[in-house]
Amino acid sequence: MNTLLVTSTGDGIGKTAITLALARHAQAAGYDVGYMKPKGTRLQSAVGKTRDEDPMLARELLGLEAEMHEMEPIVYSPTFIREAIRGREDPTALREEVTDNFETLSEETELMIIEGSGDLATGSIVDLNDADIAEALDARVLLVSGYESVATTDEVLASARSVGDRLAGIVFNAVADAKMNELNDDVIPFLDGRNVPVFGVLPRVQELAGVTIEGLARSLGCDVLTPDIDTSTHVERFTVGAMGGSSALDQFRRTRDAVMITGGDRSEVQTAALEAAGIKALLLTGGFRPASAVLGRAQKEGVPILLVQSDTRTTIDRVEDVLGSGRTRNESTVERMSELLEASADVEHILSLDL
Repeated sequence: MNTLLVTSTGDGIGKTAITLALARHAQAAGYDVGYMKPKGTRLQSAVGKTRDEDPMLARELLGLEAEMHEMEPIVYSPTFIREAIRGREDPTALREEVTDNFETLSEETELMIIEGSGDLATGSIVDLNDADIAEALDARVLLVSGYESVATTDEVLASARSVGDRLAGIVFNAVADAKMNELNDDVIPFLDGRNVPVFGVLPRVQELAGVTIEGLARSLGCDVLTPDIDTSTHVERFTVGAMGGSSALDQFRRTRDAVMITGGDRSEVQTAALEAAGIKALLLTGGFRPASAVLGRAQKEGVPILLVQSDTRTTIDRVEDVLGSGRTRNESTVERMSELLEASADVEHILSLDL
């Protein structure tokens, strides 16, 4: 049996979509595939009462019959972390729980796909970061990384070194067209020279970047005040309207594909945001409905307005969480990622490694 652990250098890079796309590709090739995410970090509840969404999606897309508690033995919630720091979690017992569940899930499988955490540090307090898990499960590691500039090379090389000899290779994901030549001509040859193989470079595509306005509204429980405006547009970042109208406009014009967050009573800031092409939606806080003139302008410009009851600081934190975790993961996301992998990565090599 082969075991591949897929981890990443940070959150929101596309690890889950790549993990499930690889698993589905292996299934299509005739392999009996199992899936496990030892540490549930993408929780629907801050206290961990609801389990990680990723194993739920994997169970559905891969047609698995395993129980959720087997696929995700550790709910890595803030409560769990506090208990671990206080010495109330036994690292040895936790490791045994992970390995025992792995043995159950891997029976009669030819390939086990293990989904790691959002970064290589998570789990260190109980000696179960992704490198530790790879060692415990005798897995090779596929590292998923983004690419912003040549400075990214430091992070990738440090991550590769932390994995050690178990590193299978790297897949770069969501790489902008403008960065492709630099990555292919300079960075990849450098990494090859350091015995860090690169299996593929996936381009950035709009439908996999950020979240849709509709998805953001659903995740935050927003009221949509402009129901006739399309909310399928993607937003990748946010900006906060905390200054006066003219200063705000200068700021808004420097951003793109963004949602603007401000109080519902800040009409001058809202109006300025509607003048900037890069602002794709307004997210108003405090439960204050905007002036009718703002609503009318939004309808004319085709910019959705969302309303939440929470204050601006709380809303910012929640938006950061949604954008960082990429909550538009679904079957269509995995299918699109499968297409990108087949076009731009050596999938056969990744899955046929002597793990």
